Amino acid sequence: MSRVAVVTGAARGIGAAVVRQLAGSGWRVVAVDVCADLPGADYSLGTREQLRELAEQWPDAVRDVVADVRDEAAVRRAVEVAVTEFGGVDAAVAAAAVMAGGRPLWETTDEEWDALFDVGVRGVANLARATVPVMLEKPQPRTGRFVALASSAAHRGLYHLAGYNAAKHAVVGLVRGLATDLRGTGITATAVSPGSTRTDMLTATAACYDLADVEEFSRHQLVERLLEPEEVAAAVCWLCAEESSAITGTVVHADGGFTA
Repeated sequence: MSRVAVVTGAARGIGAAVVRQLAGSGWRVVAVDVCADLPGADYSLGTREQLRELAEQWPDAVRDVVADVRDEAAVRRAVEVAVTEFGGVDAAVAAAAVMAGGRPLWETTDEEWDALFDVGVRGVANLARATVPVMLEKPQPRTGRFVALASSAAHRGLYHLAGYNAAKHAVVGLVRGLATDLRGTGITATAVSPGSTRTDMLTATAACYDLADVEEFSRHQLVERLLEPEEVAAAVCWLCAEESSAITGTVVHADGGFTA
């Protein structure tokens, strides 16, 4: 029987790459995205058309759901799609996040702070609250997986991105606490910390620094290039698999050597 995943932030970027790889490997996936721009994030987010096109590539395997991860009830409704149409949840991937910054912490607005934490931290918690009880309903031996996208910013201070730093540190702390809560259940919780990856969020980060070209970020990574979303997605998808059972409560650094 195919395994089932719920993926947030799925319209584009790493989230979309995760959906494509899981669906291409025989998973059934509920792809979730807000498909709207949000206050505090000064760039365009994924669209309804992008999310729909992703689902249309695998009409039998992917369901597209428009939902705001800040709204716990909306996340629960998205998870219910996985239960009613695919029979349950085996993995949850919290990839929804936004970028805001470009100024020192004392000049960061409440609107930017709220966007960073409500999407990037509360959204992760909401997905865990909605999916973990469903995974716990399965009998032992369980193989449920919860994977959250953190960032190299969860491990290094980045100039004029203190709010983003704080939110991503919070994701790592949340995952470690969740993994401890899940002790002995067979369900694991992990984080993946990408480095500079060729996504719209990286373009927004470049704008924070008034950079004309995202390629300037590549010099911070040992691979001396930007990562592609598919490379990070490969790490996420492996953590979703039953074979990743030894990994929990920790971070996989898919960062091209940024934190080496």
